Amino acid sequence: MSPLRIIQVDAFSATPFGGNPAAVCLLDPPADDAWLQAVAAEMNLAETAFLWRRGDGFALRWFTPTVEVPLCGHATLASAHALWGEGLLDPAAPAVFDTASGVLRAWRADDWIGLDFPALRPTDEPVAAAVLDALGAPVVHAHRTPICAVVELESEAAVRALRPDLRRLADAADLGVSVTSRAAAPHYDFVSRFFAPAHGIDEDPVTGAAHCALAVHWGAVLGRTAMTGYQASRRGGVVRVQLAGERVHLFGQAVTVLRGELATGAGGSTAGRARSIR
Repeated sequence: MSPLRIIQVDAFSATPFGGNPAAVCLLDPPADDAWLQAVAAEMNLAETAFLWRRGDGFALRWFTPTVEVPLCGHATLASAHALWGEGLLDPAAPAVFDTASGVLRAWRADDWIGLDFPALRPTDEPVAAAVLDALGAPVVHAHRTPICAVVELESEAAVRALRPDLRRLADAADLGVSVTSRAAAPHYDFVSRFFAPAHGIDEDPVTGAAHCALAVHWGAVLGRTAMTGYQASRRGGVVRVQLAGERVHLFGQAVTVLRGELATGAGGSTAGRARSIR
């Protein structure tokens, strides 16, 4: 029985131990949902990506330690980086992923990786007052998108100093919450932080999918289509964004920090059906 390869990648970072770590597990054939969730819980990272060959590309799913999510930027970036780095995809070829959010594409752009993602526009549903109360800071603007709330604060200092009540936020927020402001430094256009305690993530280090909503918000506020965001978590990370109609192009860097093997026999017969892509 072939062991499963699992790769840990720091996404949205050019150096190890920055950005957002994601585990990438390469499967052939896919395993069942309970096993995927168990592996993600074992990895205990913000997201674990599972991918396997499908047609001319790869199927891709993302799991936090507690739930599957419909869209994840940093684990998609990590997946593309892993495919090229492990020799499973020609370095000149784009990575094409079949996901719950449709077909997503990744490509090399010099030392960066580009991602083609859906633009996340505001919905008509308001952000619950309990969510804003749990943040505990004056709010300039708030709206919901299909995958997260966007809450604008008055300054970068307010974003960096924010200490939300995570227990209350977990009870109040069915989605993640992206807290943002204009950037104080001239080399960034906006800053953000992201909280999703209801999904097992108190604070996400760098959240690519949230930038699909942040790009729409700040594009309207600033009158720009190309911007650079900085996610001001403890690890921190830079995300370049480019509005393209109903799509957003995200650009980030990535570095592999760990390569290992996952014992397939330990999880019983379900795990035993999965084997490594070779």
